Order: sequence, then C-alpha cells, then structure tokens
Amino acid sequence: MKRIQLLSIAILTLLLFNSCGSLKAPAIHQFSSIDGYRYVFITPTAELTSSTGVAYAVGNGLYGNTSKTINPSDVISGIFLKNGFIRLPELKPDLLDQTIVVNYGESGRRNKGLGYTIEVTIQILSAKTSEPICICTAEGQGETEADDVRIAINRALSPLFGN
Repeated sequence: MKRIQLLSIAILTLLLFNSCGSLKAPAIHQFSSIDGYRYVFITPTAELTSSTGVAYAVGNGLYGNTSKTINPSDVISGIFLKNGFIRLPELKPDLLDQTIVVNYGESGRRNKGLGYTIEVTIQILSAKTSEPICICTAEGQGETEADDVRIAINRALSPLFGN
C-alpha cells in the first residue's frame, strides 16, 4: 500500500513539473523594418469559441461552464492600433506603399503536462510587393483554446513592437 502511495506521489510530481514548464520563446524572422508603414490590412479570421469546466443542468439553466470567444484578427488589430497603425477595411491602391498585410494561422500544438499549447504564426507582408517583412511565431497556454490563441498572438507580436 505504501509503495502505491509513493508511486502515485512520484507520478503526480512529475506531471506537475512537466506542466509548469515554460513556453518556447517567441521567434521572429525580420526581413525588413515596419518603419515607414502607416496602414495595416488584416486578413479576416473566423471566431473561435471554447469552454472549460463541467456543465450541469438545473431546471431550465446550464451552469458551471465558462465559454470564451476570440477572433484572432480583432486581437491583432488591437495590437497594431495601439502601436499607431490605421486599419484599412480593404486594400487601397494609392496607399500600397505605406500598407502592410497581416496574415494569421495556427501552426502547431504541443502537449505540455496535463494540457497543451497552441502555436500561432503571424506573417507580415508589403502590400505593394507581397514580399515578407516579418514572420512571428509564438505559443500560448491558458484555461481555454481562446486564451491560448490570445496569449500566443500577444507573445508573437511583442518583440516586433519592443514590448
């Protein structure tokens, strides 16, 4: 019986240490500077809804479940707006010299302890030439997938703006 208890404690300890490990450092591959660009066009993304907790029904209600929704392009937009960019709803031919295009994608998942991380990649292109200016990649881990994505986006773009 004592061996089972010790084995259980050892396994639990290993799982806890593994789940407390740090996220991979954000990676940024910068080909040129975003200085001189004033406008940003962000490729639209779909909303992501995720939930956590245990749901149970009582009477006519559903309780115990936390649901979160995120639209990655909105998070990206907020970061660029905060850093002085003007978001364009569409590409304008007369502003292409001063416009960057931002693309977003989920680029991986990694098991970490009892959960996992989500990795995102953000690609920044010149609107005029379609040449890459920068590619940023980072992972995030939170309570829900929506949290994972928000954390990863913030971590990916932080080095670009020196935050």
